[in-house]
Amino acid sequence: MTDAEARERAAAMLADAGIVLTAAERASLEVADFGLGRLEETGLQVLVYVNTDRVCAKELVLFPHQRCPEHRHPPVGADPGKEETFRCRAGLVRLQVEGRDEIVLHPGDQWTIPPDTLHSFMAGAEGAVVSEFSTRSRDETDVFTDPRIVR
Repeated sequence: MTDAEARERAAAMLADAGIVLTAAERASLEVADFGLGRLEETGLQVLVYVNTDRVCAKELVLFPHQRCPEHRHPPVGADPGKEETFRCRAGLVRLQVEGRDEIVLHPGDQWTIPPDTLHSFMAGAEGAVVSEFSTRSRDETDVFTDPRIVR
């Protein structure tokens, strides 16, 4: 699947979830395969609404059984690292959080992940749309368990 095809598929899933995109937002959808080249298995489609020094809001789109690999958001200077809340909008997402049993989010469910906490997540059979609300996002500082991953 090309990045353009993944963007179109993600935009369709967002529309099905009742999320309206502008043309600019549709064009800005990020397709992340984490440098592994296996997008359908390990990857994520991301729309960033806002990312300032204080807050961040995104839509995360996962295709069926697509997984965002295990990572953490470490401290940066005096900042303790990104704290993020996931709210499931459509589909089902399985969240693995360090020190917890698996957390399953259905539409309307949400979970907050503390800073610098290992976590990963995977969509169910229908894929998933997840709204993320967080403190500042610094994707370039994320630490992944798999050393092959490039963000």
